[in-house]
Amino acid sequence: MGEGLLMSNERHRRAGYDLYMKLQGLPLGRWIFTRMICFKAPYFSNIRPLFQELRPGLARVTMPKRRAVQNHIGTVHALAMGNLCELAAGLVTEASLSTATRWIPRVMTIEYLRKAETALEATATIEVRDWLEPSDVPVSVSVRDRQGHEVVRATITMYVSPSA
Repeated sequence: MGEGLLMSNERHRRAGYDLYMKLQGLPLGRWIFTRMICFKAPYFSNIRPLFQELRPGLARVTMPKRRAVQNHIGTVHALAMGNLCELAAGLVTEASLSTATRWIPRVMTIEYLRKAETALEATATIEVRDWLEPSDVPVSVSVRDRQGHEVVRATITMYVSPSA
């Protein structure tokens, strides 16, 4: 990552990332930020996420294992994990792109690697650079259980284009 690019991105942060930076150091700041994201996009609230880290290129989001996200065999439901992947991928994309761009999820591929029997943490990564032309940008997401086992691996392709 070039020094000039990092400086360019810092001058063009998105409002959501700026809000995270303001709140994350406060008592309950990450919780408040997460609730605000879930208020804006209510569907995500059903997994009760909590942002652990958000910066250009990286997002870490956790979710508890609780009855509301379990399947018939008592493990975390596959679609709840997909929801966690989409949330992490969306916010890392938001934090990583300049205000001169917009994005929308286009494709999601997901591999379910093993049963998820505990609370989970998703780590989403994206290349940080200026996307000057409309592009399909892959966001990698890895979901791990409390023992560190990878239970889900996903790639969410974001369509990035100049803001209109």
